[in-house]
Amino acid sequence: MARIGDHDFPDDRFYDVENQVWYVPLGDGTLRAGFTPLSMTLAGDALVFTPKPAGKPFWCGKWFAMVECGKWIGAARAAFDGTLAASNERLVARPILLNEDAFGEGWMAILRPDEDGWDTGLVTGADLEPRMRAWLEAESYRDRDS
Repeated sequence: MARIGDHDFPDDRFYDVENQVWYVPLGDGTLRAGFTPLSMTLAGDALVFTPKPAGKPFWCGKWFAMVECGKWIGAARAAFDGTLAASNERLVARPILLNEDAFGEGWMAILRPDEDGWDTGLVTGADLEPRMRAWLEAESYRDRDS
């Protein structure tokens, strides 16, 4: 498990460092996705969570959910093409879960990738810590917008 700042990053996930989104395979061809706790610390308290409707397609680099926070308003951008299978309705009602439990109850969506190889370019395991540190040092988070 990588530790970055005050946050532990589980080894069972794939991370899109630039967009600060994690993915975990669910075993049925779908993936659970959410923002990293580091991104939520930088964004401030989550105030509004608005996912795309279930059944809607999304594309690589485009949004599958929008989030309004105290310090940032922006998009959860996908690392691949796919379809939104479901969203976390509990998060719609209580967006602060993104801050309180980003790797647990604060998950955002269940996604179905269009193709195998959805994990191309994503980081996992021992590669995560140096990539996250480089992202922080470059202050790449300052370039995040909707």
